[in-house]
Amino acid sequence: MSSSSSSAVRKPQPKLPLKQIPGDYGVPFFGAIKDRYDFFYNQGRDEFFKARIQKYNSTVFRTNMPPGPFIASNPKVVTVLDAISFPILFDNSKIEKRDIFDGTYMPSTDFTGGYRICSFLDPTEAKHTSLKNFFLSLLSANHKNVIPLFHTHFTDLFAKAEAQLLKDGKSDFNTLNDQTSFDFIFELFFGQNPSNTSLGSKGSTLVSLWILPQLSPQLTLGLPKVFNVLEDFLLHTFPFPALFVKPAYNKVYKAFYESAAKALDEAESKFGITREEACHNLVFLVCFNAYGGMKLLFPSLLKWVVLAGEELHRKLRDEIRAVVKETGGKITLAALDKMTLTKSVVYEALRIDPSVPFQYGKAKEDLIIESHDAAFEIKKGEILFGYQPIATRDGKIFENPEEFVADRFVGEGEKLLKYVWWSNGPETVSPEAANKQCAGKDLVVLMNRIMLVEFFLRYDTFTLDVGTSLLGTTTTFKTLTPASS
Repeated sequence: MSSSSSSAVRKPQPKLPLKQIPGDYGVPFFGAIKDRYDFFYNQGRDEFFKARIQKYNSTVFRTNMPPGPFIASNPKVVTVLDAISFPILFDNSKIEKRDIFDGTYMPSTDFTGGYRICSFLDPTEAKHTSLKNFFLSLLSANHKNVIPLFHTHFTDLFAKAEAQLLKDGKSDFNTLNDQTSFDFIFELFFGQNPSNTSLGSKGSTLVSLWILPQLSPQLTLGLPKVFNVLEDFLLHTFPFPALFVKPAYNKVYKAFYESAAKALDEAESKFGITREEACHNLVFLVCFNAYGGMKLLFPSLLKWVVLAGEELHRKLRDEIRAVVKETGGKITLAALDKMTLTKSVVYEALRIDPSVPFQYGKAKEDLIIESHDAAFEIKKGEILFGYQPIATRDGKIFENPEEFVADRFVGEGEKLLKYVWWSNGPETVSPEAANKQCAGKDLVVLMNRIMLVEFFLRYDTFTLDVGTSLLGTTTTFKTLTPASS
């Protein structure tokens, strides 16, 4: 005879052999510092992970993640670096996202007016729901303005780039893009150019000054080895005081508060968010998330397109011009949707070079995760960490994973979009209040597609000098060949 009262909740049995997670954290305190030096100086970011995958013959292993002492009290993580284990980071029923947006440390709320911004809230927190719905409403209301505003701002950018090329024989795209992207995103959300506010032309500079100290524990300046110890002490050992960038932030906040009256009214009346909290969140959304993304993604997109060569340039311009001709010379959402190669190029750039490479989450309960080859037990409270540029180059999912394949996501290839996670979630899923996916996911994809369309309507081909900077790729135009037709 069986008794219903004797039934117990059991963990689902793994389909693969259950193995102990390899790796260790080393000697307390010193192990974290050793791993930090390996990550930044001895091996470098990619090799840090690749070497451990090879050493442990596993994409799931234990290690410390920077910054460690004295910024992060607990640097211990379990890595998930393949396409099967990585998605556990998006399962909000099993993974907590509270105060873990930047990783094993959280910058002081002094950087954001004393508020825990939406990015640091877990979806179970009521304030997360209010703020995320506010963001989604704001994005929806301004969606129709994206194409014409982008055309206006980036036509001006291309004209400036051409003038610089004529004068100096080269043009720094990153500098032009920083200013243009900030002006565009500010006007998209608030209906006016920031040059007409108290920010003048300094908006992008002030925002960059505010962003960098928050990310400094994750960065290296790439200085000669003789300076490694000094750099590590300055960037990775103690939190950067928000006091030093507060004047810059206050200028940005003041301009937002004065320009975003309509949005702040809606935040108060419809979503029950105070104007002050809504404004601090808007600064983070527009500056850190949206502008920060454009600052990284557009140079990366151009890098991969130029490296792919003139044959891809020909295919893109042929597709883009043919579709735009069908619509009477207008760029529309329907026209963009017909450009299958253009869409695929954007998705491939986001796959191979995601703008936010790190994802973190804390286990809400004991659970079992699986990789391609084995199952592993995770204890409640352990931090899971994913490095996306390794996981999205999983050779068991993608053919030629290290190569930029422009048409990877055309036709049947669209089925692979569920493994594209740049937005903190699969490309096949939409952002909502109940998840942590980037609220501007669709806007980012749209902007990248418009960038290619505007570019190849104006130019046949181009050449670049490509380099690296503190935050990502640097691109300098060497030539811009005007459209022949």
